[in-house]
Amino acid sequence: MIDRDRFPVDPWRLVEKSVGLDDAGVTETLFAVGNGYLGLRGNHSEGRFAHEHGTFINGFHETFPIRHAEQAYGFAEVGQTIINAPDAKVMRVYVDDEPLSLDIADLREYERVLDMRDGILRRHLLWVTPSGKEVRIDVDRMVSFEEKHLAVMSVEVTVLNADAPVTVSCQIINRQDGEDVYGGTPPAATRAAARAAFDPRKSERFQERVLQPQEYWQAKLRSALSYRVTDSGMTLAVVADHLVETENPYSARTLIEPDIAKNVFRVQAKAGVPIRVTKLVTYHTSRGVPARELVDRGRRTLDRALAVGVDTIRARQRAWLDGFWERSDVRIGGHDDLQQATRWCLFQLAQASARADSLGVPAKGMTGSGYSGHYFWDTEIYVLPFLAYTTPLWARNALRMRYLMLPAARRRAYQLNEAGALFPWRTINGEEASAYYAAGTAQYHINADVSYALAKYVRATGDEEFLFREGVDIAVETARLWATLGFWRSSDGVVDGEGETFHIHGVTGPDEYTTVVNDNLFTNVMARFNLRFAARTVRDMAEADGEVYRQMVDRLSLDPGEPDAWERAAEAMHIPFSPALGIHPQDHVFLEREIWDLENTPPDQRPLLLHFHPLVIYRYQVLKQADVVLALFLQGNHFSAEDKLADFEYYDPLTTGDSTLSAVVQSILAAEVGYQDLALEYFRQSIFVDLGDLHHNAADGVHVASAGGVWTALVSGFGGMRDHFGELSFDPRLPADWPSLEFALQWHGTPLHITLTRDQLRVRAGQGDPVGFSVRGVGYVVGPDEEVTVPLDGQGPVISGRPTLRALGDARREDGSLLSASVPTVTSTIPIIVGADVEHGADV
Repeated sequence: MIDRDRFPVDPWRLVEKSVGLDDAGVTETLFAVGNGYLGLRGNHSEGRFAHEHGTFINGFHETFPIRHAEQAYGFAEVGQTIINAPDAKVMRVYVDDEPLSLDIADLREYERVLDMRDGILRRHLLWVTPSGKEVRIDVDRMVSFEEKHLAVMSVEVTVLNADAPVTVSCQIINRQDGEDVYGGTPPAATRAAARAAFDPRKSERFQERVLQPQEYWQAKLRSALSYRVTDSGMTLAVVADHLVETENPYSARTLIEPDIAKNVFRVQAKAGVPIRVTKLVTYHTSRGVPARELVDRGRRTLDRALAVGVDTIRARQRAWLDGFWERSDVRIGGHDDLQQATRWCLFQLAQASARADSLGVPAKGMTGSGYSGHYFWDTEIYVLPFLAYTTPLWARNALRMRYLMLPAARRRAYQLNEAGALFPWRTINGEEASAYYAAGTAQYHINADVSYALAKYVRATGDEEFLFREGVDIAVETARLWATLGFWRSSDGVVDGEGETFHIHGVTGPDEYTTVVNDNLFTNVMARFNLRFAARTVRDMAEADGEVYRQMVDRLSLDPGEPDAWERAAEAMHIPFSPALGIHPQDHVFLEREIWDLENTPPDQRPLLLHFHPLVIYRYQVLKQADVVLALFLQGNHFSAEDKLADFEYYDPLTTGDSTLSAVVQSILAAEVGYQDLALEYFRQSIFVDLGDLHHNAADGVHVASAGGVWTALVSGFGGMRDHFGELSFDPRLPADWPSLEFALQWHGTPLHITLTRDQLRVRAGQGDPVGFSVRGVGYVVGPDEEVTVPLDGQGPVISGRPTLRALGDARREDGSLLSASVPTVTSTIPIIVGADVEHGADV
């Protein structure tokens, strides 16, 4: 899975011991640094041989018309894609005018380290030049968590055994509109490769110029470039300053053009005398501010940073991360490999969300251009629980992004003939950007996902101020959509509405291998939650604060009868169930399809979305990711233990795991129902998605939602934590070969530290209010600075092996037909039906 000679185990650091250019795209992702606003891919500072020279800023995007082969009313019209911002990472080194080039350099020492305790990427190497000079080069790079616009990077060069001329060329390059001579794959070749290898998960490319130059200048050692985006109208400024520390004599040269700035330092180096060049870079963006003002902001940011000093900036970064790890660390006893991977995933969550500051959390964070920098439901279902329970402010900021998108969401709902608001399936600016409605707009469950995340945040924090001021608008408008999207159905014998059921048709659930269906179970279950949550929130407001309630009623034009209507729809929501199979069908007709035999599907035909037309996939019972099983987790208080086991055993063999969002959910449910070895297997798949490049697309950026799911799998899967009905509870499932599991939570402002071993669970509270919780149904209370120890009788049920299609045996549908499994094949013969037999005719 991972080459441990090249990437040795270290609980706090990701370490690379040898250069590898063949997998540059993957390592650029793994060694990226960012803060939620600004992200720098782990490109080498020489600026050569990159898979993607990446500098990304959250929300900084271009728009373009979506060209549909056949247009229809309501299709998404304007696409959005993240822009590659000007690259300031380049710091090239020349000795005797020989450039350091990692592909041919004689390297006697090499190590690259991402230290997750101080957030600094470091690289050390010892280079022997063709003339025999031994050169030690140490590079470091960080993006500040405290000052979100600031990045600091440096290179230190020491010629160990001789005097030599040394040059350090620091550059800022606009790579979005053209590569320099040492750039990565030329744009034309990239476009040709993209056409040849279709992958819907990759970002769009532009033929025309994207960044229009505005103000650019140099003053002393400071350089500035600024741009306006051609169609979106966004503006950007990047300003860099340089510090040179050396006892060697040196001179400085500069070059400034619209798309490149150079600060070049020529040094007459003495043997053993180091040269250190530090570059401080600021990025500022806006949706409407002139570029010149952004340049001024960059100047001020640099002035503050220089006044504080680089050493202080790094010390503050370490202190910031000390606080993060105190709130967020999860410790796995006796498994340093899993510990390293866990911390890498948690660090990625900080890098993706910490300074998003009311922007969204892109599916790839700021580590790559995959999924075009869009925000999906990933944030609400997979990332926000981690934020809510460890750093609630970040969760609140993420929810405010959805609140700010409400005007666009209302317009979208109106366009689709519905009341309320409909959040976009994928977006940057709030407008729907999904060109394929069947696996995009039809995923109406995004509304319930957002409301679920809002409720999750309020449960964890008790933040009713946010709920009543802004959150209620989300709850009400999303509930209104369900009230008009769904419809009532009566059956014979119904009197005065008793026995009527509420249905939702024409939707797609989380499983994108089954689209536009009626009564998708996940959608119905989550919509039911959404409706109840909205009704309860409105009533709680009326009781708690009459003035705030009246303001809300006026603002949203809320009819007094709406909450009752929502409650009635929720109570009557149709939840599919098959008595014949004893399971919950994924949708109304799911069980009528034939079963895809995944066990006998050749590996070279996976993932299915890259090898089969959607219509082929849609005809089968086959899942891209957990759907019903996800509902069993999120709304587990509405399903019995028997339901969960039966549903898990049916759907697990049908789930491809072609989505990185699937394994974490399968791990959680497998642990709960008793498949504990399988739970650990799925967990390992999740935790190494990127570190092991298990889906062969880590080069496109970190799978941020999967990283968030890792935390949930640890805390809710193995730790057994739930918060149903706003009550904290635990039912642990510690893996058999784990001595212990420790994690931190915040509950209504009180920090908790939980330690799980095979025979007990300990809960230690910090300063705050007493916290009530239960363990396997028994209630406890822990006071401030107290610890409660709960004995455990085992770790729950244990079922060996894994569910298989063979277990279905002679299972039959409601109509008596037998379930059967097959793999789609390409045939050149025409089947001829004779009686009950099938014969094959001649080749055609």
